[in-house]
Amino acid sequence: MNVALPVGITMGDAAGIGPEIVVKAIAQGLNAPCVVYGDAGALRRAAVQLGARLDVVEIRDATQASPDAGRIHVIACSPALPDDLPLGQINAAAGRAAYDYVCAAIDDAQAGRIRAIVTAPLNKKSMHEAGIDYPGHTEILADRSATQDFAMMLANDELRVLLVTIHVALADVIARITPEAELTAMRLADRACRQMGIAAPRVAVAGLNPHAGEGGNFGREDIDIIEPAIARARAEGIDASGPWPGDTVFMRARRGEFDIVVAQYHDQGLIPVKYLGLDHGVNVTVGLPFVRTSVDHGTAFDIAGRGVADHASLVAAFDLALAMTP
Repeated sequence: MNVALPVGITMGDAAGIGPEIVVKAIAQGLNAPCVVYGDAGALRRAAVQLGARLDVVEIRDATQASPDAGRIHVIACSPALPDDLPLGQINAAAGRAAYDYVCAAIDDAQAGRIRAIVTAPLNKKSMHEAGIDYPGHTEILADRSATQDFAMMLANDELRVLLVTIHVALADVIARITPEAELTAMRLADRACRQMGIAAPRVAVAGLNPHAGEGGNFGREDIDIIEPAIARARAEGIDASGPWPGDTVFMRARRGEFDIVVAQYHDQGLIPVKYLGLDHGVNVTVGLPFVRTSVDHGTAFDIAGRGVADHASLVAAFDLALAMTP
C-alpha cells in the first residue's frame, strides 16, 4: 500500500449532511491527504454556510491531490447538481450522483490511485428514484469490485461486530445461515482484526436463537449449523468460540473477553454498537480488494443544511482507514 496516495472520500447524497460533514472534517484537519468524489458546487455552498476558509478545486486525477490544508480537491465524476437542489428531500439527481461518486472511487481504488475509500452517507430511496436498485453501499462495493466473500463490520472504541447476513428480511435470515456463510464470516472477522493490528484475534460467534438454542429446545440451527462451522474455523487456526447467547456476548466483548463478535443478522449486531453512540462508530466493508470505511449514520435529512451535523464519525472512519493501510 502506497501511503503517499490520498484517501478518497465520497460526498454522499448532496441533499443530506454529506457535504457539511466533509467540509467540517477537512476544515478541522485530517491526518493524510484526501480527494473528494462529489459535487464542487455543493461543497462550496457548505463551506460558505459554515464559514470555512477552504478553496474547492476540481481535479481530473486523484494523484493530483496535494496536502494543501486550505483546499478541498474534488473529482467531479457526475453531472453538476443544481444550485437550488432542495435539501432534506428525496431527489433522483442527488441519488444518481451519490452512486456515481462511489463507483468512481471504487474504480480509482482498484487502479491504485487512492489509498482507501471513506464514504459519507447516501440515501437508498433517492438512488431507487434514479433507477439504481441497491440496498446500500456494501452491495455496490462488492458488485463493482467483483467481490464474492464480503461482510459488514461496525466498530467503535468498545465493540467490533461483523454480520453473517446484512440487508435481508428477518424471515429470510434462517435460509441464509449456512455452514459456509458462518465460516466465511469467521474468516473475514479474523482478517479484519488482523488488518486493525490485532495479532491473535479472539472471534466470538453469537447464536441465532435465544440462549443459542438452549440445547436444541429453541431451534437446532446453533447445534447443526453454527457449531460445526466454528469447529472448521478452529481447525484452520482461527480462535473462534461459541455459539454464545446473543443477549450476553456483546457485553462480554465490551469487557474485553473477545476482539470481535460475529452476529447472525442486521439488528442483532448493530443495535448493541449503535446503542453505544454513533459519534465514533465506523462501518467497514471487509473482504474487498481495498479498504473501505464509512460513517455509522445516515443522511439525516431532518437537519440537512442547518450546520449542526456532527462530523466525528467521518473523522473516525478516516483515521481507521489510515490504520488499516499502514
